Amino acid sequence: MSARRPPQWPSSVMFITSPRYHYSVPASTRFYLTNGVALPIHPPPPDLNFAVHPVVRIRSISHPAHPARGQYGLFALKKIQPRTHIMDYIGEVHCQDRPNSNYDLSLFRSQDGVNVGIDASVMGNESRFVNDYRGIQGKPNAEFVEYRTAAGELRMSIWSTRDAIKKGEEIVVSYGKSWWLNRNSADPPPTLGGVISPAYAGYHGLG
Repeated sequence: MSARRPPQWPSSVMFITSPRYHYSVPASTRFYLTNGVALPIHPPPPDLNFAVHPVVRIRSISHPAHPARGQYGLFALKKIQPRTHIMDYIGEVHCQDRPNSNYDLSLFRSQDGVNVGIDASVMGNESRFVNDYRGIQGKPNAEFVEYRTAAGELRMSIWSTRDAIKKGEEIVVSYGKSWWLNRNSADPPPTLGGVISPAYAGYHGLG
């Protein structure tokens, strides 16, 4: 049984609600990623195994002043309280060099140099559409936070910051100043072993 796609979901991308592990992830690393000590969060995230997220919605952007005009963004369907878990950044968990992906976030780097990323370029959930706040709002209203689920799985998640997110407001994060400094460079942005950190994640609204 496959998860129901949200409205505006691109047909070229597989919609998933839990991480998929690529064969490049060593068994020992996968064990660490999926068998840690749970760090409970409040409020707990809803069970989204086969459901469209009830709090956010993907919307096309048409405002002429928006930097992602003609693309997509992630918006709040209702008020989101401060310091609240919004959703997990879901994609393919891997240990490969993927410099051409605009949806690759760094999840973990082991002491022996194994780099783990979450790539939502070909599969993921609504979180892949979150845009950088620059040119949209004065500051981000959400941020990337690492945590472990009740089952002990290490994930990257999106949380609201110290202010509430209003109903209808776009959810935006910071990609980091360094990403923007390198955006127009002929060279690829700095990476950790080929895995782009949240600070260098590409423009997610490309769809």
